[in-house]
Amino acid sequence: MTREELQGALDQLLEPVRFRDYCPNGLQVEGRGEISSIVSGVTSSLALIEAAVETGADAILVHHGLFWKGDDMRVTGPKKRRLEALLKNDTNLFAYHLPLDAHGELGNNAALAKQLGFTLTGRFAEQDIGFLGELPAAMTAQDVATLVGERLGRTPLLVGDGARMVRKVAWCTGGAQGYFDQAIAAGCDLYLSGEISEQTTHLARESGVPYIAAGHHATERYGVQAVGAWLAQNHGLAHRFIEIANPA
Repeated sequence: MTREELQGALDQLLEPVRFRDYCPNGLQVEGRGEISSIVSGVTSSLALIEAAVETGADAILVHHGLFWKGDDMRVTGPKKRRLEALLKNDTNLFAYHLPLDAHGELGNNAALAKQLGFTLTGRFAEQDIGFLGELPAAMTAQDVATLVGERLGRTPLLVGDGARMVRKVAWCTGGAQGYFDQAIAAGCDLYLSGEISEQTTHLARESGVPYIAAGHHATERYGVQAVGAWLAQNHGLAHRFIEIANPA
């Protein structure tokens, strides 16, 4: 397919015009016009770009792109090296941030729910970014944390009452600790996100709602994989997900 056709397919699927975001969604770096193979990954790091180039990919699809509001606009250091690798090899870079978090079937939150066995029951927070759901059966917060560690391959941090029985869960991948208050107001028994802030600890202890920080990268590996698989199935592109290990 052409670059424009790929852009159109992704925009139709993820609907970036619906979101107020702090980065450009869609094509961030223009490469070759014909695309037959695509690599997906979480972040447009130099390691991912070089690995994608090594496979001969025509395009890279990521959740975290190169450009963010408030960034230094100078093309120096790591940004220069990433752009240089893309431009030198005529490789397209597509990035979708909040649209990829929010998609109800293929997004990060939906895909994480499938990994963890959560059943979706609703949404919360601005732009419906946060997800609400239920466990198949009630279990303690500590047992939920153990499950998360087993499914994601990374030991999460559990803060709060590990003995609390949990049935209703709320979650939002990545750096969504700022939605904890809203998750509590929505009636969850436990909240899960990627990161944790200093004040999150006190809120978990004082509210009685345990908080699981499962890793920003670890919780956001599944949306790009799902969209890449969708492109392969519906548009005939060769797709490969490349994992660049990240402990954060």
